[in-house]
Amino acid sequence: MIPVYNRVTYLERTLRSVLSQDPGAEEMQIEVVDDASSLGDPEALVRRVGGERVDFVRQPRRLGGIANWNSCIERSLGEWVHILHSDDVVFPGFYRCLKAGLEGRDDVGAAFCRYAHIDENERWRAISELERPTPGVLAGFIYKIGARCRIQCASMVVRRSVYEKLGGFRTELSYAADWEMWVRIAAHYPVWYEPATLAAFRKHSTSWTVAFVRSAEDVVNERRCIAVIRQLLPPDQAESVSRKARENVAHLALSNAYDALGKGEFTAVLKQVWEGLKCSASPRVVIRAILLLPGWIARHVMRSAFTAGKR
Repeated sequence: MIPVYNRVTYLERTLRSVLSQDPGAEEMQIEVVDDASSLGDPEALVRRVGGERVDFVRQPRRLGGIANWNSCIERSLGEWVHILHSDDVVFPGFYRCLKAGLEGRDDVGAAFCRYAHIDENERWRAISELERPTPGVLAGFIYKIGARCRIQCASMVVRRSVYEKLGGFRTELSYAADWEMWVRIAAHYPVWYEPATLAAFRKHSTSWTVAFVRSAEDVVNERRCIAVIRQLLPPDQAESVSRKARENVAHLALSNAYDALGKGEFTAVLKQVWEGLKCSASPRVVIRAILLLPGWIARHVMRSAFTAGKR
């Protein structure tokens, strides 16, 4: 299930990555769900690339990103649901490897693989942490996923009956809705892991992620998410895991702030630091925030001087 809205730049690459390992219509549904796009023509692209093999549906009105994901779940027909964003990709072997690992495992609620972070030009920028060296169920995964979102949608498949039992993504969490869902699943079902890198999450200048980082709404939503997922954690570990989660989000906010500083996005720097400190004021977080200040002042002064000189 491929949700799309107003962005078709990478949709062809996404579709071809799926079609290159298509087992056939009898085994796999492939559908693009357009959230009433006002830009581009995703249907024309789908017809050109996928012909009749790929279904296309356009929402009668704009639902919003997370609600469109839930629509994808409702429209899905198979036993397993893979929500693949229109700028992400799967690599050869994704479906075959996960299918092989999950055969006979009726207890497993979801499965994911290791994944890469790629840019606009398909260059690998990072790779997700290795959860275990061999395929299998992740022991104690609720504690790890509760402390940090370790999964991207491109790498995750979920049993449709699990969505039906636990419900869809929480729309009020927006940016962090996937994190809460993965914790919710891990709280109720075993989660399978494939260590091969078989999917990629794309980060680019027009992505949803970049827009959230500039406004620091990513941190705001993650802080809300931590409060929600605390209720899903084992009671004896809920406080310690939540505290670790808040510190992890704070450090991520400061990393975003350093990236924004390098780009001269001074407002984003301040927003990320401010929201990060709301998550955690641990000594390590505070020290990193303080070390960022001289760089922010220097860059801000240089920009002001350059602007004045142009006048």
